[in-house]
Amino acid sequence: MFGPVGQAKSSSLLDEYSSLLSDAVMRHRARAAEHSARVEAEIANKMKSEFISNMSHELRTPLNTIIGFSKLLAEHEQRPLGGKEVAEYGALIHDAADHLLAIINDILEISKLQSGKYTLEKRQTNIGEILAGAVKSYQMMASEAHVDFKTDIAPDLPTTRGDPAKLRQIFMNILSNAMKFTPANGMIAVTARPSADGGVLIAIRDSGLGMSAEQIDIALTPFGQVDSSRSRWREGAGLGLPIAKALVELHGGLLELRSKKGSGTDVVMAFPADDNVNAPAPAETQSHAALTP
Repeated sequence: MFGPVGQAKSSSLLDEYSSLLSDAVMRHRARAAEHSARVEAEIANKMKSEFISNMSHELRTPLNTIIGFSKLLAEHEQRPLGGKEVAEYGALIHDAADHLLAIINDILEISKLQSGKYTLEKRQTNIGEILAGAVKSYQMMASEAHVDFKTDIAPDLPTTRGDPAKLRQIFMNILSNAMKFTPANGMIAVTARPSADGGVLIAIRDSGLGMSAEQIDIALTPFGQVDSSRSRWREGAGLGLPIAKALVELHGGLLELRSKKGSGTDVVMAFPADDNVNAPAPAETQSHAALTP
């Protein structure tokens, strides 16, 4: 057995070892935190660089169209143009300007959403009518692209308190994405049903390219693009889905993206009942098996 002196030395050694171990743990945690912060900073810088590069491309494309064709119109006296050419150039300039304005509006919109000061003009709204109106805007485009467009919106959808303009923006953004990624002879299906809790469940499904789990995370990240290469053929600033998701959540709902590579994509939205619109978003959407077209 240890005497008093031995016990004191043993206790002192244990205290010293404990102190050394604690210091080692603290140093390890500090190094881990520093490494994590460095990785996060590198990722943020990479995303910032990709965003600037992508925006440069997205803004220059319509601007070059506007500058090029407006110059041809301005030189009409030196190079006479036929009426058909003037109309064609004017239409191209108009389309490019619309595209440019849409990009700028999306950037301003996501900036406001991220500021935390975004407000909705909520009032009792027929969400079914708004969805049907958004669908109608894309049906002709789908027909021209040889995409089968199916719609099944229940006539007895409950009303919800929401901002009609922002609800339309949600549906237009999602339908726009579905159109971009659905090839000819593909299918887009829109379904809406009352949910068990008195709210509304909406699913927009396409038979397009689909995404992996990693690509889903990218698609829901502001300025994230699944294909950020210069040669991609689908234009966009990568803001449509993040804006839609943020707006759904501001309505007290939830947006979930379900997809598999090569098997299309489902965007499922759950909107709360009229009297529960200010409640936190539910943990997860209900099963949308009944929404399958």
